Amino acid sequence: MVTVGNYCEAEGPVGPAWTQDGLSPCFFFTLVPSMLMALGALALVLAFPCRRRERPAGADSVSWGAGPRVFPYVLQLLLATLQVALPLAGLAGRVGTAQGAPLPSYLLLASVLESLAGACGLWLLVVERSQARQRLAMGIWIKFRHSPGLLLLWTVAFAAENLALVSWNSPQWWWARADLGQQVRDSGEEQASAGRVWEKALHVRSTAQQSTWQDFGRKLRLLSGYLWPRGSPALQLVVLICLGLMGLERALNVLVPIFYRNIVNLLTEKAPWSSLAWTVTSYVFLKFLQGGGTGSTGFVSNLRTFLWIRVQQFTSQQVELRIFSHLHELSLRWHLGRRTGEVLRIADRGTSSVTGLLSYLVFNIIPTLADIIIGIIYFSMFFNAWFGLIVFLCMSLYLALTIVVTEWRTKFRRAMNTQENAARARAVDSLLNFETVKYYNAEGYEVERYREAIIKFQGLEWKSSASLVLLNQTQNLVIGLGLLAGSLLCAYFVSEQKLQVGDFVLFGTYIIQLYMPLNWFGTYYR
Repeated sequence: MVTVGNYCEAEGPVGPAWTQDGLSPCFFFTLVPSMLMALGALALVLAFPCRRRERPAGADSVSWGAGPRVFPYVLQLLLATLQVALPLAGLAGRVGTAQGAPLPSYLLLASVLESLAGACGLWLLVVERSQARQRLAMGIWIKFRHSPGLLLLWTVAFAAENLALVSWNSPQWWWARADLGQQVRDSGEEQASAGRVWEKALHVRSTAQQSTWQDFGRKLRLLSGYLWPRGSPALQLVVLICLGLMGLERALNVLVPIFYRNIVNLLTEKAPWSSLAWTVTSYVFLKFLQGGGTGSTGFVSNLRTFLWIRVQQFTSQQVELRIFSHLHELSLRWHLGRRTGEVLRIADRGTSSVTGLLSYLVFNIIPTLADIIIGIIYFSMFFNAWFGLIVFLCMSLYLALTIVVTEWRTKFRRAMNTQENAARARAVDSLLNFETVKYYNAEGYEVERYREAIIKFQGLEWKSSASLVLLNQTQNLVIGLGLLAGSLLCAYFVSEQKLQVGDFVLFGTYIIQLYMPLNWFGTYYR
């Protein structure tokens, strides 16, 4: 009995695309069949308007051999049929020789997609000959040519088969294996060996790209030592107090809109002055604790920031000392060929990044996600399930688009930082070697090199800034759509007297309050 395993099973993940001196089979047989299926579907869509024309009355019938030459057509028909059958036959052979080993899911997907793409090509081939014979019966004689969609499908399929040959030296492909048992991975030893190979590949990828979730967890574990100051009970108590103040801020974010809603309802109902004054006083006090206005923070946030100064200084001190100690442990050869400007810039940016990341993670990202969950639960319980769904969809779309666009634009930011390091290195090293520059009369040359570095940096800076504008506009669009949908629904319930006017104010206030911290989510994520 054949069992279907994970998507790539022991043949490694879909990415990285290039590993072990060749293309990853899982990546290759995911991308190529998907592309062929997309091209086949596109060719069918383009051929669909060309419906079969009715043969006019009195037109002569033509034989099957009339029209384009028969032998090339039969050969094409045979090859197109093989294109449909071979993927399924290969899958059947793999199943027959698997001997109980799990079958990677990507093979099923690749076989089905390749067969469907081949079926599209076969159908187009038959239809095109039928149309050619139909034109001949109507007395129209033109030179027969295949449709662009079919030619593109065949070209890509042929190119993909040849593209696999770039992996000739890779041990992952079937031609590099000793026997049939290795080719179908039918033994547990082969599975374990492949697992070890891909474990090593994953380790290399994690070290090189520094972007996997495992590496993210490793970074968090590394930074946790700086977040929790060991050997200092006083600072540990400060950390606990800051975390308690962070929880108080979450409660304030819920209470402030509720008291604002109560004030509006009391005003519309013409409530007694004593109730109104007490509610207004409570609202102002809570707003004082929470903070308000443009760019201002409240009492709780300021107190937390004040207490966190010592913890942040502890973190900065530990990181700077570790970097300085590491630089002194490097060899003399490294120091003789040093790039002082670039090293100092990297050290400064790295230290500020570590301290900033800890603050962002503990006091921005985690609280923002907690506020979103609280908001979804609150609106679902006290308003309507539709409001909870709107908040969930908007926040999910907002975070997803932010992550996708940030992943795309990170390469511009990284390149900009690298070029900034290079420009700083040229300037500092040139000034440190002032005597040499003066001795060779190379002031103009050094200025020109520095100007070229600045121009390159400004080009990369423009890409980073332009992509940031695109990210902000995307976020603004999602915020506007979510606020529009929720406001219309809330206004409808108010008009139907299912909600009060204060509930409309509460919804708008709470949603905007949720969105404001998310404006910097892309920066925190990057």
